[in-house]
Amino acid sequence: MSLNNTPPEAPRDCKLCPRLVDYRNEIAAAEPEWHNAPVDSFGPDSARFLVVGMAPGRGGANRTGRPFTGDGAGDLLYKALIKHNFAVGSYKKTIDDGLRLIDCMITNAVRCVPPQNKPTGPEASNCRPFLISRIGHLPKLTTLLALGHIAHNNVLTTFGLRKKDYVFSHCGEHHFDMDGRHLRIIDSYHCSRYNTNTGRLTEEMFDQVFEKIKSGL
Repeated sequence: MSLNNTPPEAPRDCKLCPRLVDYRNEIAAAEPEWHNAPVDSFGPDSARFLVVGMAPGRGGANRTGRPFTGDGAGDLLYKALIKHNFAVGSYKKTIDDGLRLIDCMITNAVRCVPPQNKPTGPEASNCRPFLISRIGHLPKLTTLLALGHIAHNNVLTTFGLRKKDYVFSHCGEHHFDMDGRHLRIIDSYHCSRYNTNTGRLTEEMFDQVFEKIKSGL
């Protein structure tokens, strides 16, 4: 996996995906005080554990400028991170709440908000060099948590792994070696409000995922 001199975070004025640029500009016209730009990863470069989501939410990270901050998905994720000692402080749905991550970083496979919360394959491909670089700039990384099937597939593609050999399942665990280090992927259903409201993902199920993560760090 080569870094190719790509920075780990997309530039604020990134124009790689015209559809996403148009959507950002559309939102900015209606909500000029929002972040409305690629969302940087959150957490220390010393992290051993990386959470990978799909893309920023329109009224969540695209509004606040921090992954999973300000929408329903963040409620469960940050609650779990605090409960399992990967974060300290209080999550108040704002970027200035003082919350700090410990041994953990959060990023997204696609850094800009997509229409209908659905990035396209080409958009994920355009953004993948940033994910590759982000991973490459985490020298202590051992574990990745893929939130949802799309994030899972993007992580596999990032590492050049075949999807048929690493099938997504909630609380599934996959091991592989890359660039001289042993890594593992843990899968979870996405912590979206839809999944929690329908019972597809419960707090207990999410706790199970984090217990598995902790057991291997």
